[in-house]
Amino acid sequence: MKAFFFLIFLSIFSCPVAAQSQSADSGSISAIISEKGLNFVKDLLIEQELRALVPLKLKDVEKSIRIPLIGSVYVSLANITVLEVSVSSSTVHPGDTGVVIVASGATANLSMDWRYSYRTWLTPVEISDKGSALVQVEGMQVGLTISMKTRNGTLQLTVLECGCSMKDLSITLEGGASWFYQGFVIAFEDQIRSAMESAITKKITEGTSKLDLFLRSLPKEINVDNNVALNVTFMNDPILGDSSVEFDINGLFIPSDKVALPRNSYESSQTSISCLGAPRMLGISLDETVFTSAAAVYFQAGSMHWLVDKVPDQSLLNTASWKFIIPQLYWKYPNDDMELNITLISPPVMRIKPEGIGATITAEMTANVLHKSESIPVACIMVVVSVSGVVEISGNNLAGKAELNDFTLSLKWSKVGNFHMYLIQGVMKVFLNTVFIPLVNSHLKQGFPLPIIHGFTLQDAEILTSSSKIVVCSDVVFTNSNSLMRFLLQNYSSMLRLRNQWK
Repeated sequence: MKAFFFLIFLSIFSCPVAAQSQSADSGSISAIISEKGLNFVKDLLIEQELRALVPLKLKDVEKSIRIPLIGSVYVSLANITVLEVSVSSSTVHPGDTGVVIVASGATANLSMDWRYSYRTWLTPVEISDKGSALVQVEGMQVGLTISMKTRNGTLQLTVLECGCSMKDLSITLEGGASWFYQGFVIAFEDQIRSAMESAITKKITEGTSKLDLFLRSLPKEINVDNNVALNVTFMNDPILGDSSVEFDINGLFIPSDKVALPRNSYESSQTSISCLGAPRMLGISLDETVFTSAAAVYFQAGSMHWLVDKVPDQSLLNTASWKFIIPQLYWKYPNDDMELNITLISPPVMRIKPEGIGATITAEMTANVLHKSESIPVACIMVVVSVSGVVEISGNNLAGKAELNDFTLSLKWSKVGNFHMYLIQGVMKVFLNTVFIPLVNSHLKQGFPLPIIHGFTLQDAEILTSSSKIVVCSDVVFTNSNSLMRFLLQNYSSMLRLRNQWK
């Protein structure tokens, strides 16, 4: 039954192409991350990287420096730790080769332990001292260029460039003597700067690699129910615009027992996703092929039927209620209960226009009499139902609501004599409005999942319709800020094995 109502949902809330249909080799779902969305993702990535960055321990440093009147002094730095990094401003920009993220005006605080020792001809006994130091970094800039390619239906991230530079570095010594401070600063400033720039660059590159493994490990399909799954493999490489990135997704429904396979290449539909009003982070365009593919899968699975044995007015499913409308029915089966077997004979015909969404559903309704423990078919009526509806967003699901527009009836065959359809017109209207449409809406309310990564939720979404598609324009919130990092930490080893398999 769930499959039946999901099919009705697909028929009502789909997005057909009016003048031209997409090629079988083109993507069915397009998602565009706008400039606002890229800034959201950039801020989220920086936040995650900063969490993973500190505390960051650098390699110990040791060096001999020559100080006038003293001679050679052996100095070592240990426990060099980046305690805090903050970013004052950042930018993101899609370039020719990849997406460029720059964090500038950053500051950092480090702590370390220092120790020195020396001997002179005047003092043959070793002289040593130790203490701690604080390092303040100002004017730090970090740049990252990431390329995005599609491989085997997944999104692959590659670091093309990653660099870190800092403008000012000040060292404050605590404890011990300070007479060698200037020599200390001169001797170690460049090494501390180089070590920190190298460590931050390496850490960011590692973090991006983990994100790459996370994206590659995402499922290639989303299960809708026991019969159907949505193929969410990526198609072709992302399209980098001046201030946006577009992704094309297969978007076709497949039997749940089949493996979602990507198509290697296709001619991009160059779908334009335009959202009205205030800028939104994300635009998702769904083509007609998304829904027609589901209709085909359900039709082939034989799931387009519905058995009705309970209605609000249960007397309607008893032959006694029909003795004046269909006399032979009552004469042959007096006071017997009935059930209705409704089967769609073909996938629904969809109509999507800017002014409204609708569908025409053609079904056979067979009346069965429950007589002496048998279910006896007595008549079959062809029902053509015209419905209209509106699309809604429920969480990350595309949901909706339908209402009855019109219907027609025709008698296909009867074992209880010929009877005129106008006699049951009123009863059928009551049945459709009180049983059929409410049950359809109860399942439409659940909807089907949009391809949104777990942990992210659509917010303040609006839906636009045209003669060819449905577009969802929405902002996005990150509802589980720890889920991504926890996933990466828990599954890093298994994701490394996957990466070795891909190589």
